[in-house]
Amino acid sequence: MIAVIDYGVGNIGSVLKAFNYLKIPAKLTDDKKEIEKAAGLVLPGVGSFHSGMEKLYEKNLVEIIKKEVENKKPILGICLGLQLFFERSEENPSTPGLSIIKGEVKKFDSNQVKKTPHMGWNSLELKKENIIFSEINKPRDFYFIHSYYVKPVDNNLVIANTNYGNIKFASFINKDNIWGIQPHPEKSSEKGLRLIQNFAENICRRR
Repeated sequence: MIAVIDYGVGNIGSVLKAFNYLKIPAKLTDDKKEIEKAAGLVLPGVGSFHSGMEKLYEKNLVEIIKKEVENKKPILGICLGLQLFFERSEENPSTPGLSIIKGEVKKFDSNQVKKTPHMGWNSLELKKENIIFSEINKPRDFYFIHSYYVKPVDNNLVIANTNYGNIKFASFINKDNIWGIQPHPEKSSEKGLRLIQNFAENICRRR
């Protein structure tokens, strides 16, 4: 079973629907025992960095997420979920993130992009092949909607970049059992669904 972490932010239901469509056992939950039993975790979400962290603390989910990550359980962060993996964000500089990835979340510079949010279809340019992109052919187009992007300290964690205006930003990262994608695979048609399936079948089931 995949645990889709329910911490009261937007877009979580559509992620669960994607798993249901693929007939992959998944459960929307904030129950620590369910999270501990799960083969893998998904941290989705849209919204502000501060609100996301506040809701994780309100539901007492911060420590269980960190514990399961330390125990090498696979976790996939989507959009805000990816950003919450990091130490801090320019959106709310005083709010610490989960800090399971060293680095920060940056705001798009209005002098370098046409508009924010970055919204619509764009391509993931892989720096190196990765098991989570198995059977996803080029162009690897996914659906984005965000005004901030992640910047890890260790650039070797960046699996794919995306160009927006004059900015090339990290759109997919991987560190050991930690996976994070900036666009929304659950809104990205067949290729997005395939990525979700790859996470569940190629990563979580092999654990």
